[in-house]
Amino acid sequence: MTQILAGDTGGTKTVLLLAEVHETELGATQIKALHQQRFVSAEFPDLVPMVRQFFDAAKAATGNPPAPEQACFSIAGPVVNNTCHLTNLSWLLDGDRLAQDLGIAHVQLINDFVAVGHGTPGLEANDLCTLQTGEYRPDAPIALIGAGTGLGQGFLIREGKQYRVFGSEGGHTDFAPRSELEFQLLKYLRDKLNLSRISVERVVSGMGIAAIYQFLRDRQSIGESPEVAAAIRTWEREAGLSEKTVDPASVIAIAATQQDPLSKTTMELFVDLYGAEAGNLALKLLPYGGLYIAGGVAAKNLSLMKSGIFISALIDKGRMRPLMERIPVHVILNQNVGLLGAARYAARL
Repeated sequence: MTQILAGDTGGTKTVLLLAEVHETELGATQIKALHQQRFVSAEFPDLVPMVRQFFDAAKAATGNPPAPEQACFSIAGPVVNNTCHLTNLSWLLDGDRLAQDLGIAHVQLINDFVAVGHGTPGLEANDLCTLQTGEYRPDAPIALIGAGTGLGQGFLIREGKQYRVFGSEGGHTDFAPRSELEFQLLKYLRDKLNLSRISVERVVSGMGIAAIYQFLRDRQSIGESPEVAAAIRTWEREAGLSEKTVDPASVIAIAATQQDPLSKTTMELFVDLYGAEAGNLALKLLPYGGLYIAGGVAAKNLSLMKSGIFISALIDKGRMRPLMERIPVHVILNQNVGLLGAARYAARL
């Protein structure tokens, strides 16, 4: 039995998990949670004092002082040589320093989307919403795509009883319009942002939802509600500020569920573009092990994801349509998948 520490660390919140790792008679790894706690990241100058506070709480809850032998932290930012400067927080984390300061033999930092990859094979049926059953093949690759602040992509390849996770920068490939409306969207973004090229992340992400709304609004083909207009203009005035009072993607998504015409059209176009890019990823990998959709945007807009718009765009690949129809497609509902991935990675250190 080994004790591990796992963390899912972001600019807004950090979730820490103390767990025990057991090996079953069949050679499988079981992770038993001992204590879990959520923290506001900005309330701490570094991860070390947060973990020490967590250890005190874990001792009070379990009656025993924590003694993890290995730890893994999922980090919202690029990890290079086991170090990371968080994208939205002024923390510079170093795995070796954390190991020394916390008295843990092995500490590994991994990118948050890589953590999602490690967590995906450990998901249960009730952690998923299946959009397309397809024809599952256990030896085939698994593909990951997740729209959130940006657009994460990756894939998994089976190696024996385990999976090897590969990250990707596929979200930064070119946005490829498929219709006259989408060509107009491309031109609008190039002119507005003064860029020679537009990545798919510019439209398939939280910022993409806001960009699509602005595009449709400025075309003046659909009326804008006063409530949404006020929120979006507040967000536009706050451009460049480190702290904003409005999350435009959330405002638009909520308004869409209330049948606001402009917001509803925005979300439908967004989901259509999301499905098309998921189909592009699927064409490159043929992930008959499953295409998994991560990130909060899909889970928070599940009814729209299930409406048929996403899958219709995903399989609309001309002569390759029959191949696309065989790929299992699932939305990840478990928002702790990154924490689970960090724990599974720590168990293998």
